[in-house]
Amino acid sequence: MAGESKLERVIRAIDALSTWSGRVVAWLILPLVATMTWEVAIRHIATPTQWAYDTSYMLYGTLFMLGAAYTLQRGAHIRTDFLYQRWSVRTQAAVDAFCYLFLFFPGMAVFLWLGVEFAWASWLRGERAAGSSWMPVIYPLKAVIPVAAALLLLQGASELLKCLYALRTGRQLAAHRTLEELVSHES
Repeated sequence: MAGESKLERVIRAIDALSTWSGRVVAWLILPLVATMTWEVAIRHIATPTQWAYDTSYMLYGTLFMLGAAYTLQRGAHIRTDFLYQRWSVRTQAAVDAFCYLFLFFPGMAVFLWLGVEFAWASWLRGERAAGSSWMPVIYPLKAVIPVAAALLLLQGASELLKCLYALRTGRQLAAHRTLEELVSHES
């Protein structure tokens, strides 16, 4: 866009990646619902299936973890707004920047580091779900952990850049829209 700074272009690119990944991952809801529907229906006809529980927790875990960066980008994570909403834009940005720098980034960096080690060990062993009678492979699910951490770190960088923009200008770069606003905008 014309008149857009390099900072704004970087933020827009990271936000676009988070939006894209969130929309792609959202499609996992279809096989999750199909699996759960099948399981509920089959219980009335025959015995429960062996695969539905494992399939549903793997799909839900993947959906939850890979959707976290999109959730952060949309401003939908839990926040104590009763104080926060009364602060000026600069005060909000300063508190957010502090939290990103000293809480979010260190925690997510550890999560990424340990997630890579955890997933790598699982891939090397060809790990399977030990508590399951059909023992599905579980290493792809464990590989989701570092991918989710990397996406969250990237989106956290975008959020920190938004804080720096707000501290510099006194204006928020982009306001988060509610789910209702998103749905009505895309219709």
